[in-house]
Amino acid sequence: MHYDLDVPREARALPHNPLKAIVAPRPIGWISAMSRDGKLNLAPYSFFNAVADNMVAFSSSGRKDAMTFAEEGAAFVCSLATWDLRDGMNDSSAPLPRGESEFAFANLATAPSRKVRPPRVAASPAALECRWLQTVPLVPLEGGEAENFLVIGQVVSIYVDEAYVKDGMVDTGAMHPIMRGGYFDYFQATPETRFQMRRPKGAGEFSGS
Repeated sequence: MHYDLDVPREARALPHNPLKAIVAPRPIGWISAMSRDGKLNLAPYSFFNAVADNMVAFSSSGRKDAMTFAEEGAAFVCSLATWDLRDGMNDSSAPLPRGESEFAFANLATAPSRKVRPPRVAASPAALECRWLQTVPLVPLEGGEAENFLVIGQVVSIYVDEAYVKDGMVDTGAMHPIMRGGYFDYFQATPETRFQMRRPKGAGEFSGS
C-alpha cells in the first residue's frame, strides 16, 4: 500500500494521513509563553524535539498564541508532560481566546522561571527555559503562503526535580513522560520499558556539556 499526499484526498488509500502514526511516539513540547503585555499561553505540541545540544524547536500549524507570544516575549518554556499531568496537558490544548490563560483553564499552577519571563508548569518534574531564536516559515513545494512555522529556541536554563536525579543523571523513565502517537493514541515511558546499548568503540558515550 502507498499513501500519496500529492493526489486528491478522496483518491488516497486511507481515510486518515498515517504520518503521525508512523513518526511516533513523539515527545510533547508543553510550551508556555508570555506576550509582551504579560498574557500567558500554555499548549502542547507533538511536532517538537531537541535539534541540538542546547536548542529545541516546535512546529505550529498557523500563527497560534504559543508562537506569537514566544516571538513577542523572545522566550518560551517547555515543561515535561507526564502521566500524572496527562489530563492537564490535554485540557491546555483547548482553543481559548487570545490572552485567556490555559494554566487557569486546566487548573495548573505556575512556577517562576529562572532566566526567562514565562513560568513553567509547577507540577512538572522538568522544564527547559528557552530564548526565542527565530521562526522559520515552512513554505510547501508548490509555493504560496506558509501554513506551518518552525519555532526555534536556545535552552538557557533547565529545571529538574532533584527526586529524579540519580548519580548525577536524570532518570527519565521515573518521571513517566508521555508521548504522542497517531489519531487519539499516546504512549508512556516507564523504567520497565527502558533498555541500554553502548555505542561502538570510538563513537563516544555522551555529547554536549
